Amino acid sequence: MSQDDTKNYAGDVTPEEAWNILEKEDSAVLIDCRTDAEWAYVGKTDLSGVDKDQLDIAWKIFPTMEVNPSFTNDVAAACPDKDVKLLIMCRSGVRSIDAAIAVTEAGYTNAYNILEGFEGDKDDGGHRGNVGGWKHRGLPWKQG
Repeated sequence: MSQDDTKNYAGDVTPEEAWNILEKEDSAVLIDCRTDAEWAYVGKTDLSGVDKDQLDIAWKIFPTMEVNPSFTNDVAAACPDKDVKLLIMCRSGVRSIDAAIAVTEAGYTNAYNILEGFEGDKDDGGHRGNVGGWKHRGLPWKQG
């Protein structure tokens, strides 16, 4: 887990580090900030092994991909404790940075971006899921 004082959020974690945190810290929460279409068609984490469910709170709204104006309010409704460890994941680890910054600006002290996201970067053939990401790392997931 990296803590970087130059970032406007707590830091970055790898998918494996996120899983370990979810296993060890009862209060840790995984927020999947992808769109409803991504949850339905690409899949979701399976946190049943750690007796948790991910929170599905989209950072951007499909299909316009405009920022969800209620994102921070939705997080606050689900996680009123501003010191809880929030592990935020998107497709490839980009949108989740913006989401982590937003919740930090809303007063959360432990918002972490999950590097590589759920699907990781594109491979040489332009496909996701083969280079990095939650799925590629062999962490539990299920089809939406």
